[in-house]
Amino acid sequence: MKSAVVTFPGSNRERDMMHALELVSGRKPEAVWHADTSLPDVDLVVLPGGFSYGDYLRSGAIAARAPVMDAIRAFAARGGMVLGVCNGFQMLTEAGLLPGALMRNAGLTFVCREVQLETASTANRFTAGMRKGETWRCPVAHHDGNYFADAETIARLEGEDRVAFRYASGTNPNGSINDIAGITNEAGNVLGMMPHPENYVDAQQASTDGRAFFESICGAFATA
Repeated sequence: MKSAVVTFPGSNRERDMMHALELVSGRKPEAVWHADTSLPDVDLVVLPGGFSYGDYLRSGAIAARAPVMDAIRAFAARGGMVLGVCNGFQMLTEAGLLPGALMRNAGLTFVCREVQLETASTANRFTAGMRKGETWRCPVAHHDGNYFADAETIARLEGEDRVAFRYASGTNPNGSINDIAGITNEAGNVLGMMPHPENYVDAQQASTDGRAFFESICGAFATA
């Protein structure tokens, strides 16, 4: 699997993400800058976590209008896989690639801790290699992670099996509706999630529970 990670001013998880992708795929990801207007020949593009442009205006709002985003929209339209984690998830909603919005946490404070994450759907290429209903450890670190959408959109996401991840019962850190932690687009090739699986892939970290997620993504290309 060939991958690329986009860096924006204020990103702080791009190196973590690149380490995770190289560790699992065996290939070093390409580095892409927010001002680039084209993408390298890759299978997966990742928008990492951080505080792009200082989270001014709204989290992810300015990054969603960066030059590289036009290339990412075109890449997704061709069926390329796009993953947004934390600030990357915020960018995807702001860019219109995913529905809904990420609002201030219900407690109005920054949350940085481990949660229990449930794999709620395996009906997409990102999670097809995982087990539906399994729970695993994953860290979160965000201030604006409270997922919200109107009732019609939520019903559509649930009905179309597009809720990829949920916070397991009792571990919702931000008030997200229906405990939603990650969703996909209609085609299943764009996924946004607030937790950081890239920080639980290495034996030197607190856990390796996040590794199965990246193995599942790589598996999608191994069997393609």
